[in-house]
Amino acid sequence: MYSKVESSMLRGIKTMKVYVEVDISNGMPMIDMVGYLSSEVKEAKERVKTALHNCKVVLPPKRITINLSPANIKKSSTSFDLPIAVALLVSLGFLDKEKIERHIFVGELSLNGDLMPINGILPMIVESLDSQKTFVVPKGNENEAKLIPEAKILSFNNLIEIIQYFNVDAATAKEFKRKETLKNKENSDNNKKMETISKESQAIFLSNEEKTLKKDNENEENLNISKLDFSDINGQKILKRACEIAASGMHNMLIVGPPGTGKTMISERMSTIMPPLNNEEKLEVSKVYSVCGLLKNKKKLLEERPFRNPHHTITKAALAGGGISPIPGEISLAHQGVLFLDEFTEFQKSTVEILRQPLEDKKINLTRMNYNVTYPADFLLLASMNPCNCGYYPNMQKCRCTPSTLKRYLNKLSQPLLDRIDITVFAPEVKFNELIKKQKNETSAEIRKRVIRCQQIQYERYKNESFFHNSQIPAGKLGQYVPLNDEQLEYLNNVYEKYNLTARTFHKLLRVIRTIADLDNSEVIKTEYILEALCYKGLTKDYYEGGTM
Repeated sequence: MYSKVESSMLRGIKTMKVYVEVDISNGMPMIDMVGYLSSEVKEAKERVKTALHNCKVVLPPKRITINLSPANIKKSSTSFDLPIAVALLVSLGFLDKEKIERHIFVGELSLNGDLMPINGILPMIVESLDSQKTFVVPKGNENEAKLIPEAKILSFNNLIEIIQYFNVDAATAKEFKRKETLKNKENSDNNKKMETISKESQAIFLSNEEKTLKKDNENEENLNISKLDFSDINGQKILKRACEIAASGMHNMLIVGPPGTGKTMISERMSTIMPPLNNEEKLEVSKVYSVCGLLKNKKKLLEERPFRNPHHTITKAALAGGGISPIPGEISLAHQGVLFLDEFTEFQKSTVEILRQPLEDKKINLTRMNYNVTYPADFLLLASMNPCNCGYYPNMQKCRCTPSTLKRYLNKLSQPLLDRIDITVFAPEVKFNELIKKQKNETSAEIRKRVIRCQQIQYERYKNESFFHNSQIPAGKLGQYVPLNDEQLEYLNNVYEKYNLTARTFHKLLRVIRTIADLDNSEVIKTEYILEALCYKGLTKDYYEGGTM
């Protein structure tokens, strides 16, 4: 007997339909699995066979052929265990074929028939909304699946529950769904819980609830108190200003300074001054984390902008993504957030060079022998480094580096990569009186308000464009959005020649000028904005030859 069950498979953060076909016919007793399968999918044969046996379902001594189509694309996931088991049950006559056709099955099976949760259920649900079919998922994936309110979801604990559900008539199935919905509602509704408690018990219950609520509020307040904030930072006014400009225009930034000047401390607080994620961004970021199995709170989408801080020993594959079974790397996990590379010069040069294409395209294409996937990579790059090997240049009283040592140190970073960094700022040593000074510093919330206002100006200006931020203005439209008078053009021409800037560096400079003007709520470009932008123009060899950065 032949049967066909629909399932789903991840390709990047997109998905594709996979059909599990089973044919049971006369012949030598054996189970064949075909369809360009990876090792974990081939192993499904033993998991499914044992799970069915423990659910009192005995496979007949016949030739069983299982095909996963399309056969020209490699399948690599444990999520095919459930659809394979369901297809076998349909072929054996245990399940109604017509009922199965209106459902999509995904899930891993344990040997006793329990359903195990899988990664990537969120993008699977989103991509399948148009089909109007019901998704059948493990109970462990229920909360994540229900993050999409319009999705039709059925969740089960084990294979026996699925057999029982799809074996009943339509009226009973409808009643089952109704009871499940009512059960979920009762579990989430404290008022219904109150109705089952006597008046005497209610008083005790309320008292305990108030204590618990008070404790939770205290814990939340303590969490908020310990949350990173810009108000923790004394001094470094120029660095704080540079962070505000970078967040406002989504400009990549490099911080250079000796040890202990607060480079890491400020960088860790960068995401706190960025605007909150909108609903579309929340869903997009949550899909990436779902694929990696990192969606910690599965009852709601991610609400905080990601902040990724990989160690400098990270490999190319971990940074870019990929692997035998492709998963997103750090640059995709930082999507819509901050990718912080501390000790920038300690990273392998070939590893950080991977950033060049994603910084331009805001996505990364991974092409391997068995797959071709695209992951989003629209992040703000934030890097920090010491000015030299010993860390104290240009303080020649402390610096022990020779000119050749300085040159080798700077050569650890390629000029094409440095050209893709919009803002470079020097973090000087903090004076003692600034460090101990008791003053009220600006909070992250106060800075964030200005950043949000600046970004709203950009959204309104670029509402008819394909980009949203100043850092994304195409080179051909810089003259339109960054209008300069003849005097300003002449001044910038001298700067261009003096510092031997590249065309890319010059365009980055103009985009930063536009952001500084927007922070001042000015459409007109003033000379003071140009002078400030030049303070962040970039790290060049002039800095190591007695010039200024």
